[in-house]
Amino acid sequence: MTHLRGLFAALPTPLREDGGVDLHTVDRLIDFVVAAGVDGICVGGATGEYPHVEVADRRRTIERAATRLPSNADLLVGIGASSMSRVLELGRVAAGSGARAVLLPMPMFYRYEQDDLREYCATMARQLATSCLLYDLPEFTNPLADDTALGLLDAEPFVVGIKDSSGRVERLAAFASAAGRSDRTLLVGDDRLLLRGLHAGWDGGVSGVAACCPDLLVGLVRAVRENRADDAARLQGRLDEVISHLGPLPTPWGIRIALAARGIDTGPLPLPLTARRRQQVDDLRSWAAERGWR
Repeated sequence: MTHLRGLFAALPTPLREDGGVDLHTVDRLIDFVVAAGVDGICVGGATGEYPHVEVADRRRTIERAATRLPSNADLLVGIGASSMSRVLELGRVAAGSGARAVLLPMPMFYRYEQDDLREYCATMARQLATSCLLYDLPEFTNPLADDTALGLLDAEPFVVGIKDSSGRVERLAAFASAAGRSDRTLLVGDDRLLLRGLHAGWDGGVSGVAACCPDLLVGLVRAVRENRADDAARLQGRLDEVISHLGPLPTPWGIRIALAARGIDTGPLPLPLTARRRQQVDDLRSWAAERGWR
């Protein structure tokens, strides 16, 4: 049974001008967050804008990350896709590359019932026969109800935990106290709730902001581990400030603009910028410059 603990930086997918994955910048991103002390990385999640990336490029990214990541850091791989065959393909590539777990988001675009989601997750986990984390991402996919998630955690041996990006604060205590949770991985996926989740007994987080501010997130998790409550609260406050400046832009544009301000250009954005978006980008760049990011 895979049990994960710690902070995992959720990486954007660097792209070339022609839309293909930029593997050189994948290397730079991994080196950047690993140097800051993250426990691992996640590729192919929402921060990686997985609906925009071709399956072949996602395979290349998984394989490159697996070879670049040092042995003392864990690889998580998001395997969401538009069909079950693509999900299975990506999951098998991830497992074959040595990923500790795959993140299984709910289907996107069409609306489904909870019974549909339960059957989908159970089927994917059984066919992959590898450690799967449920990935609740209701802003972009079908929402996963508490009973559905907890039922899968109890019934499916390959469903080893959840990455919860729902932002539902009431889940933190409920999931941590649910019977049988001691052998399951609970990872916070909403950076605004990271400190509260850790205090509630969750195992760590998968953080998009950690891709551009890894030192801040690593420091927060360490402060909690070392029972430095004042430092942890201060660092969560700084994290909330960063989120407030990234937030006006679509997810994860702010993270990519912030990375560019730190010297790591992840390539073109998926849509042309309106005048309003250009102003928001300029505002973020100015704020980053005031912080001395480089």
